[in-house]
Amino acid sequence: MSVVKINVLTVPAEQREVLERRFASRAGAVEGSDGFEWFELLRPVEGTDQYLVYTRWRDEESFRAWMEGPMKEAHQGGGERPRPAASGSQVWSFEVVQQAGPKA
Repeated sequence: MSVVKINVLTVPAEQREVLERRFASRAGAVEGSDGFEWFELLRPVEGTDQYLVYTRWRDEESFRAWMEGPMKEAHQGGGERPRPAASGSQVWSFEVVQQAGPKA
């Protein structure tokens, strides 16, 4: 079954709009990667300043290939880079053991 990676980003209130705009401008950056299945950026509603960046992959190898290839290249661009919108980050990893969709 698939693997899920959740990047937990601590984002101060004044940087929320910046973070969302940056993710919107990267649309399509991961979708063509081999083994990629799903992406969601989850905005906190109450009680936290942490955004969740949810991605689902066919397997761990697909995720690692993306991390070592396209993702690494995108974050090593030359020139001056803008200040990060997040003040902290950690990655949670899960294996999908059950899943369900809506009934037809």
